[in-house]
Amino acid sequence: QVEVVESGGGLVQPGGSLRLSCAASKTILSISAMGWYRQAPGKQRELVAIITRAGNTNIADSVKGRFTISIDNAKNTVYLQMNSLKPEDTAVYYCNIQSYTRPSVWGRGTQVTVSS
Repeated sequence: QVEVVESGGGLVQPGGSLRLSCAASKTILSISAMGWYRQAPGKQRELVAIITRAGNTNIADSVKGRFTISIDNAKNTVYLQMNSLKPEDTAVYYCNIQSYTRPSVWGRGTQVTVSS
């Protein structure tokens, strides 16, 4: 059973915008935080942004001022609004869901490509 459903990736020109969504299945209980990581070819996976259910955020310096993370607790869904995209933002973006009662759960990833 797929517990994490990501959507919203694609190809965009530099300076463009994309919005990623990640919905957690109801089988994931006691969610404490939801976030996004990314992995570019040949690089390690890195944190992009994370948000707690209370709305506290941690955003990577490389995307501050361009990316915004938000959460809809009623829908167990996290959003990543990405503006002013740069070629260096090209990566596979992974949703991560943290729970108080089980190990964190990863999505399968969605490709974001920024290119002219």
